[in-house]
Amino acid sequence: MRKDAWFAVLFLVACVALPAAEMKFDPSQGWKSLLYLDLNGWRLLDPAKPNDWTMARSIAMDPANPKLFAITPLPGGGKGILVNGKMGKTVNLVTTDIYGDLEAYIEFMVSQGSNSGVYFQGLYEIQIFDSFGKKELAYNDNGGIYARYINNQSVGGAVPRVNASRAPGEWQSFQVWFRAPRFDGQGRKIEKARFEKVVHNGVTIHENVEVEGPTRASMDHAEAPTGPLMLQGDHGPVAFRHIYVRKR
Repeated sequence: MRKDAWFAVLFLVACVALPAAEMKFDPSQGWKSLLYLDLNGWRLLDPAKPNDWTMARSIAMDPANPKLFAITPLPGGGKGILVNGKMGKTVNLVTTDIYGDLEAYIEFMVSQGSNSGVYFQGLYEIQIFDSFGKKELAYNDNGGIYARYINNQSVGGAVPRVNASRAPGEWQSFQVWFRAPRFDGQGRKIEKARFEKVVHNGVTIHENVEVEGPTRASMDHAEAPTGPLMLQGDHGPVAFRHIYVRKR
């Protein structure tokens, strides 16, 4: 083999062996941020329940208890980190805006063993979970498309291709391309909702996954051309550093 051909082979092997780099994100390219100085742009799913969502200056694992966060308050000035309180047991949060086809970029952190999720149109969940180091994955692991719940049984769901999860206390990202369900002139569904692509920490974990219907613990409304985003707040500590969306 010629020397230049040999170097070309080595270069290709090296490229294959390298881990996927995290997707570069440019918020100037038509994106809208959903995080502000307060909860402007959001509403409580159930206003009768206690609300512990707050904006923090910084978040870290609590050295006394890794299942909780140590939260540094944001006294004023600057955009903060959205966190669901010290105990991570609060009401779900819903956007006041509604969306159809959508691309979303989300940076999040969980504590040890914690659990949350992002519901597209309030109905179809991408799971957030501490799945760091797991060998065998299920639909309810980090990045999974959650199952439906029919007759007291979990049905369907989509397992991530690989475990791209980072350790609890580290920032992670999802980039999601979502296609809303389609309806005819009489309101009958003619195409299912679909996650066209989900990238977790720079690694593609789903492509072209249809969702038969609303997943478990979704909002109580019918499938429609548009709907809000919902953040699950009652399953454990979770923080969001960035939430960007752009309509497609």
